[in-house]
Amino acid sequence: MPPQCPLCQSLRIGKNNYGKKTAGVVDTSAGVIGGFTAVASGARAGVTLGLIAGPAGGTIGGIGGAIIGGLLGGVTGATAGVTLGRVIDEKILDNLKCVDCGFNFSTEPEPERSTTAE
Repeated sequence: MPPQCPLCQSLRIGKNNYGKKTAGVVDTSAGVIGGFTAVASGARAGVTLGLIAGPAGGTIGGIGGAIIGGLLGGVTGATAGVTLGRVIDEKILDNLKCVDCGFNFSTEPEPERSTTAE
């Protein structure tokens, strides 16, 4: 059943997703910074592997390793941030907003049903 506004009973409900957006940006930034610390390792590995192809291969391998380290850090951070933000939106924040009256609210957990016969 779609969420319904507790004030005006409207079914026109939107999502704020503040936690998801904020945590995604923060963790992407942290991931990129962490990725740049891994750049040295990636560049070193790229140079080592690239030297098999000669001096030009070492340079290209070092640059490629550095770029891949930064990108992987950013992707990893963004994924973790969006996941954390989704949990914050669903469990902590009033993530839903009524389009008609503007009321912010969260979904109520459905009552647990007993599976044992009494």
